[in-house]
Amino acid sequence: MAKGPAVDQELSAVLNELWKLDVNRLKPGRDYTINLQGNADFVAKGSNNARDKANAPLFSYVNEDKLKSIATFACFINLLDNYEMSTGVAEKVTSEELEENDLFLDAILKTEVMKRTHKYLVSKGQARSDIAQFKKQLFDIWFKLYNRDRSGGEDSCGFEHVFVGETKYDKEIMGLHNWVQFYLQEKLNYVDYKGYKGGDKDKPTADDHVVNLQFSWKGLVKPLGSSFIGVSPEFEVALFTIVFLMNNERVTKTVVKVDKYVLEIVVCRYGRAIGTSYPKMLQKQ
Repeated sequence: MAKGPAVDQELSAVLNELWKLDVNRLKPGRDYTINLQGNADFVAKGSNNARDKANAPLFSYVNEDKLKSIATFACFINLLDNYEMSTGVAEKVTSEELEENDLFLDAILKTEVMKRTHKYLVSKGQARSDIAQFKKQLFDIWFKLYNRDRSGGEDSCGFEHVFVGETKYDKEIMGLHNWVQFYLQEKLNYVDYKGYKGGDKDKPTADDHVVNLQFSWKGLVKPLGSSFIGVSPEFEVALFTIVFLMNNERVTKTVVKVDKYVLEIVVCRYGRAIGTSYPKMLQKQ
């Protein structure tokens, strides 16, 4: 890269190890197909008027049987209906939902991706070697509820914001950076894909595992969103957890090269939990 922040080589090396270990990542063109269509227009933040540059959905096909046959995806999908989408509305967590959180963490901790993540974080003094303590640490980072909207009760958590999505005062979309949730919401006609966002350096193709995009969700427009496509939930949890624990600024922006993608990884903290986290494609090499 000629200009801009330097690539974090050490972090990139670890993330590429995780990328190779991500055996649950789905294959584009075989396990799913995306239809990128047009390049979306600029939309000012707060505006809900966006010209639709994509008449068809983003996802033309997803092998749902394969998704549901993979333990981490199956447990992940079970979590997606556990949250109130509006901030300011306190979450009511049932014992069944707590068990689903538990099953998801158990499932991802069995994967080589999370075993390597744990080993790396222990080596850096950012996690205890005891797996039960690491699981508790992951729970606190991702599932512990906090007040995002000061007017209500505990209304949000890292997992909800990043993977499920939520709305602010029913006027603005926050989060929703996960491809499985996007696909499922698109299938229900709640999400309307408006087109990809990209120029010469970051124009996506149907085989890419990272896409910058524009969409509306239940009538609210997200002018610029971004998401990994096809990757497993354990890979995303691993990547964002590492960046979160290896930094202590309120907002961390770090540039990495994973596979052929130069990405900016953004992680915002909310106390000792994740406020938001997402990848942004800068260029392909």
